[in-house]
Amino acid sequence: MSNDTIIALSSGSVPSGVAIIRLSGPAAARVLTDMLGALPEPRRLKLTDISIGGETLDRGLVAWMPGPHSFTGEDCAELQVHGSPAVVRAILRGLASQPGMRLAEAGEFTRRAFENGKLDLTEVEGLGDLILAETENQRRLAHARLEGGLTRQVERWREQLLDMRADIEARLDFSDEGDVDASPASWADDAQALHTAIDGALSVYRQGRILRDGYRVVLAGPPNAGKSSLLNALSRSDAAIVSDEPGTTRDLKEIPLDIDGQLIILIDSAGLRETTSRAEAIGVDRARAAMRAADLVLWLQAPDQVSVAPPDLREPDQPAWNPPDVVTIATKKDLGTVEGARHSVSATTGAGVSELLAFLHRVSGAPAAHTADILVSHERDREALHAASAALADATSHVDELEFAAEDLRRASHALERLLGRMDAEAVLDHLFSAFCIGK
Repeated sequence: MSNDTIIALSSGSVPSGVAIIRLSGPAAARVLTDMLGALPEPRRLKLTDISIGGETLDRGLVAWMPGPHSFTGEDCAELQVHGSPAVVRAILRGLASQPGMRLAEAGEFTRRAFENGKLDLTEVEGLGDLILAETENQRRLAHARLEGGLTRQVERWREQLLDMRADIEARLDFSDEGDVDASPASWADDAQALHTAIDGALSVYRQGRILRDGYRVVLAGPPNAGKSSLLNALSRSDAAIVSDEPGTTRDLKEIPLDIDGQLIILIDSAGLRETTSRAEAIGVDRARAAMRAADLVLWLQAPDQVSVAPPDLREPDQPAWNPPDVVTIATKKDLGTVEGARHSVSATTGAGVSELLAFLHRVSGAPAAHTADILVSHERDREALHAASAALADATSHVDELEFAAEDLRRASHALERLLGRMDAEAVLDHLFSAFCIGK
């Protein structure tokens, strides 16, 4: 299938003002020659009739981008035509009927770019993040990754590891030569410095994850504390059903907010109480699980209710779990005050709502974040760098056992190579590209 020429609609859904149809593969030159009579000048748009099989289907712009200087590294072409469903359908049908040509699968253009060395795996992930970016911080983070910010740093680390491995191999193979330094200090000091640098990159993973995936805020509290009303007030919508009847909310409802470029995900949850209703009990269990997975829990307390303390979310079988921050919020400010509350709001009058939104933006860490300095934002990044860090720690403990140290540094190198997609990448590729749209 890699010898096929793939085609797809690469622009948005039709109808539209313009539709872009992309081709990549060995038959692209033949198709353009048949269509135009000769290949146009590379990387310059040419206005022409779009004819297939002797039939003129439209008039539009054609771009010819011969490999290897193209997105995929193969011969590529793009047709910019009118965004009519009938036009796009006729052109795709006509192209797919040509020998050696077929419709592309999800993410296949980008996969070919990866396989032809035009992008590494972290840059591919950056492209995927950029396509899905909804906020300014997500865009900046994805752009830095796509432009090779993480790649360049990992390459530098990898070069340092290669130098250290060469040093150790020289000591092992040529220990009797006079010009081989017998002191272990050089490579061991370098390994310790690299270990510190990688741990520094790992230390900002949480902030990177928040910038990429959003800051998750759970609205929790007893029934009728005003959770759904506050959700509606913060999101300026009627997303949640509001009722005086306790137990109205029985499932989680997520609402994404863009607050000054930062994605904040508000999660409405069931009121926490003992109940005989099986459906409500399931909602309570889901609420507790959401609280455990949150970055922040807003514990809502109304002045017309008896004060209830937030629940203990710790579980004996997860001693390493880091609990979320819990902040008490007084709701129904128009009815009175709640002692010890961090903020007071009223969903009815709107009092305190803008202040609470500003507080959420501040505690998310977004104002202090510098996206260009945040390299680690994917779980795969964290796992690979953690493996490299652990291997380096092992190496520094084997200063006097060079054979073990050499193996430790090899493991560190392989962890970085896996991060870039240079080994053991097939399963990661299948999962990653399945999430791409057709035509990208």
